[in-house]
Amino acid sequence: MTVELRSDNAASVSPAILEAMADANSGSALAYGGDEVTAALENRVREVFEHPTARVFPVMSGTAANALSLSALTPPWGSVVCHETAHITTSEGGATSLLAAGAVMTGVAGEGYKMAPEALQAHLDGVRWGDPHHSQPTVLSLTSPSDYGTVYSVAEITELTAIAKTRDLRVHLDGARFANAVVATGAAPADLTWRAGVDVLSLGATKNGALSAEAIVCFSDAPADELVYRTKRSGHVTSKMRYQSAQLLAYLTDDLWLRNARNANERMRDLCAGLTELGVKLVNSPDANLVFAEVPDAVADRLEASGVLFYRLGGQVRFVTSWATTPEEIDTVLSALREALG
Repeated sequence: MTVELRSDNAASVSPAILEAMADANSGSALAYGGDEVTAALENRVREVFEHPTARVFPVMSGTAANALSLSALTPPWGSVVCHETAHITTSEGGATSLLAAGAVMTGVAGEGYKMAPEALQAHLDGVRWGDPHHSQPTVLSLTSPSDYGTVYSVAEITELTAIAKTRDLRVHLDGARFANAVVATGAAPADLTWRAGVDVLSLGATKNGALSAEAIVCFSDAPADELVYRTKRSGHVTSKMRYQSAQLLAYLTDDLWLRNARNANERMRDLCAGLTELGVKLVNSPDANLVFAEVPDAVADRLEASGVLFYRLGGQVRFVTSWATTPEEIDTVLSALREALG
């Protein structure tokens, strides 16, 4: 039996989302987002986030969502302040610098793969403000969950955004796994975003059951007005947008996004409990659905041979659960690992 734990990107598509796309595949519809499904999506986003004027832009990938969001928030001479392990600076090939015409990324430290308020304050205090020889910080970007499965609380986001706003920085939240953060904290989506000071959210869906859709959610008009043009120039105003919008609409309907994320988080808790019981050292303490563990190469070899799929990263292994991971699969993994450990 093969068990997929490499990435939630490798999981299948939620049946409800495939059904929604099939339902949208009837008759004709105005192109480039002028359709009724896209209009319904924006209304649904406003309901979910309790924000009457939020605007949504469907795009094709998380990298596009992040880079386009940030390009609308910073001038070319600006810098994006993020955690030193943030996905936007370690794994997106400089996409933000490309689409933002040269804006640079600045990493700030913090334990638990989350930015420390004192580190952010020290960084901003040390900037040579108004000096054209140096990039000027213009955006604070937070990633929740982080690439190590840790999640910012409402209070943590609020504290960091308050510091950023003292220097007039705008705030972006990379929410590739935002549903997992909502489930982990139990907080309302609004409390984790605009009420805490976030201006723009990259709302992930593909990792949590969608086929090919992410969204940029703007809580103010200034970046949204820019994104009308930036999404078009970058090739993300798709002609048959109704199919992306149908995915996102189904995702946010009847709590599908939260049910999918809850399963992923619960399966990760089961996995971590089993790993700990087997004496495997965990590198991180995940709140969401990613865990890194120290597993000897020989043990990892045997585990792979048994049919468990995972990534090896720098002497560690990474396991990621998804909306589709079952309790039986976790039992299978733990049983195979027990044998591999000898």
